[in-house]
Amino acid sequence: MHTQHQYDVLVIGSGAAGLSLALRLPARARVCVLSKGPVQEGNTFYAQGGISAVLNREDSVEAHVADTMAAGAGLCDPQAVRFTVEHGPEAVQWLIDLGVPFTRDEDGQNAGFHLTREGGHRHRRIIHAADATGRAVETSLVSEVRSRENIDLFERHIAVDLITSRHLHQALDRCLGAYVLDRGSGRVEVFRARFVVLATGGASKVYLYTSNPDTATGDGIAMAWRAGCRVANLEFNQFHPTCLYHPKAKSFLITEAVRGEGGKLLLPDGRPFM
Repeated sequence: MHTQHQYDVLVIGSGAAGLSLALRLPARARVCVLSKGPVQEGNTFYAQGGISAVLNREDSVEAHVADTMAAGAGLCDPQAVRFTVEHGPEAVQWLIDLGVPFTRDEDGQNAGFHLTREGGHRHRRIIHAADATGRAVETSLVSEVRSRENIDLFERHIAVDLITSRHLHQALDRCLGAYVLDRGSGRVEVFRARFVVLATGGASKVYLYTSNPDTATGDGIAMAWRAGCRVANLEFNQFHPTCLYHPKAKSFLITEAVRGEGGKLLLPDGRPFM
């Protein structure tokens, strides 16, 4: 007999997306968040550079939209870009109100925060927490989640597959929950929910060389596909060109902000190669 859990909302994934959603749901909703490993082992925790948003008085939404569209080489969805850019400042303010310790600017410019620059941006619009922005964001989100009585956080629980009404031979096809492996006990448990959210991140760790942590293996994409969802744009995987390499250790990201501030990639003889 499988152990049964019942929630209003099941959030699969414990990075910035999953935790932010859990915190924005009504307090009356019973929410479960699943993390396939320790909660700090996701991509959010390891992100370094920062978050882009229009916070500089010399910057504008139109400039940020134009930069994003140009960097996307014609592949971006204009509506999605504009929505994200327009709501960026309020999302950053939400994180500030949550207690994320972004680096301050002593001269009081840029809403009082230090802004750096990354590739493709004509203005300084990257708000950051020293060189460990992801750690600061994830730590604050986890702390807030743990303080909410309506949210349960299950670490080391791997979602194996989604439960759909097709499994129960029902006519209306919808998601009812997930089968979840408890890594501690080795048992598969059933998590039922009225609503299921996939916030599992990307799949770059399926490649040999990547700056992504071991958890980025595309589980959510595969589960969605098996459940009958349409998937698209799978060719878009993030590859940072700068990692600290050691033959006996895992690759370590060197933040894009290094290049945004003017850093060059050179061969041993001094020639640029990118």
